[in-house]
Amino acid sequence: MTLSVDLNADLGESFGPWPMGSDEALLEVISSANIACGVHAGDWDVMAQTMARAVRSGVGIGAHPGFPDLQGFGRREMQMPLPSAANLVRWQLGAAQAMARAAGGEVRHLKLHGALANMAARDETLAAACFEGALSVAPDLILVVLAGTAQQAAAGRLGARVACEIFADRAYNPDATLVDRRLPGAVIHDPALAAHRVLRMVRAGAILPEDGTPIPARIDTICLHGDTPGAVEIARAVRAALTGAGVAVARFDGVPLV
Repeated sequence: MTLSVDLNADLGESFGPWPMGSDEALLEVISSANIACGVHAGDWDVMAQTMARAVRSGVGIGAHPGFPDLQGFGRREMQMPLPSAANLVRWQLGAAQAMARAAGGEVRHLKLHGALANMAARDETLAAACFEGALSVAPDLILVVLAGTAQQAAAGRLGARVACEIFADRAYNPDATLVDRRLPGAVIHDPALAAHRVLRMVRAGAILPEDGTPIPARIDTICLHGDTPGAVEIARAVRAALTGAGVAVARFDGVPLV
């Protein structure tokens, strides 16, 4: 049986005349796109354009909700009641669904962004609130979760369709969470290094944190941050390494956790 994995990237993060990322180039490499919903990044026009491009490219469309923090790009933590967090996710998913349908597509997955994702990776209760909010709108939605974290535990408890994610361009802590971006070495910019790490993790079926102790993990999809400098080069290197090793790149199916 051929090993298969999805490649995803965060897109649609430009705002008005201010561009961010290389969306069109990434759409030629990835199989799934996480599209900003105008709250942490993006706007209504950027959403519409990105959805249309994703449909034309045959890429799986995902909603990418985050905290309402344009200045901080959704990467600063915020505290809010759990029902409000659920509504925040519902609101953004609804906008994504409308834009996707207007472009002739459908939202098939959802992935939390930035600080909201990192907090949900540590706090299963928050993760469950966000995911329950999303599933109340779209029960068959695939939840993209950070592999080995509280996000995965929450999605599993809900019996949802799931895609477990690792990162090509981020270093890991021993608990499978991501190393803080402010720390040296947290973000990987070398395409060859990123490709080497990804191939090792996919082959091992494990996350490889900085301390060298493997964390067994189901790996369904690999994230390539669209705003990382050199994102296109990293994406191409990762895809070439995978296909060169006989690993097929294809959309995830969203199989529930056992």
